[in-house]
This record gives sequence, structure tokens and C-alpha cells, in this order.
Amino acid sequence: MRHGHHERSSHRDLSRLRPHVAHGRARARHAQRVADAIAAFGRSWAFILGFLAVLALWIAVNASLILRRPFDPYPFVLFSLVLSCLAAIQAPVIPVSQNRQASKDRMRAEYGFRTNLKAELEVRLLHEKLDHLLEHAWQRLLEIQQLQLDLLQERTDQGRPPDGPGS
Repeated sequence: MRHGHHERSSHRDLSRLRPHVAHGRARARHAQRVADAIAAFGRSWAFILGFLAVLALWIAVNASLILRRPFDPYPFVLFSLVLSCLAAIQAPVIPVSQNRQASKDRMRAEYGFRTNLKAELEVRLLHEKLDHLLEHAWQRLLEIQQLQLDLLQERTDQGRPPDGPGS
């Protein structure tokens, strides 16, 4: 009796956890989509050209005499820190995106494999049907040929004078 009660309560506990698990999956999928978007932007020409423009502007403003006191003078320590932070943020995001892409590729490959397997089975079935039809057709042709031979034999037998004692 207690065992049945324990099974029912654990089933209820699991059913309570399902929404949390689903929510966690949805959050993970959302994070993966964000990682994909960041990685896609990081690989785009817009990012590269924009980044080069910011780099050139930063160096121009801080290296020239435009400002009396540049906020990041020549060794550009602040700029190095910004670049390091950008690299630190992008470093884990890119593998997440690559893992997601690899997962999509695996799913596509699995789908392609299943499609090819199904097509192969269909072709094999068609071959079997065709073989059966050909075998049946050959059998029917042999029967027709035998009938023709029998008819030919009858006709030749009818056209011959009877063999016998009076011949």
C-alpha cells in the first residue's frame, strides 16, 4: 500500500518539475539564439568595419593633440582593457553558437540519412515488385509458348495421313 502511494507522490513530484524543466529548456534555447545572433554579428562585415572605425577614431582622438589631456594616452591601456573585455565576452559565445550549429548539422544529417534509408527501402521494394512481375511475365510467356507448341502439334497431326495398317 505504501509502495503505491510512494509511486503516485513521486509521479506528482515529477509532473511539478516538468514546467521548470521546460522553462529551463526555453531559456537555454533563448540563450543559444542570442549566442547565434552575437556570433553572426561578430563575423559580419558590419562589425569588422565598425570595429575598425572605432579603433581608428579612438587612436586618432587619443594620439592627436585634439584633446589637451587625452582620456587614454599613447599606450592605450583603457583601449586594451576594452578589447580584452570584448574578447572575453565573445570567447565563450562563439563556441556556444558553433555547438548549436553542429547540433543543427547533426540533425540535418540524421534527417538526410533517414530520408535516404527510406528511399533505399522504397527502391528495394520496387525492385522486388519488378522482379516478381518479370518472373510472372516469363512464366506466362512460357505457358503461352507451350500452348502455341501444343496447337502447332495438333495442326501438324491433323494434316498428316493417319499412320496405321492401311497406309
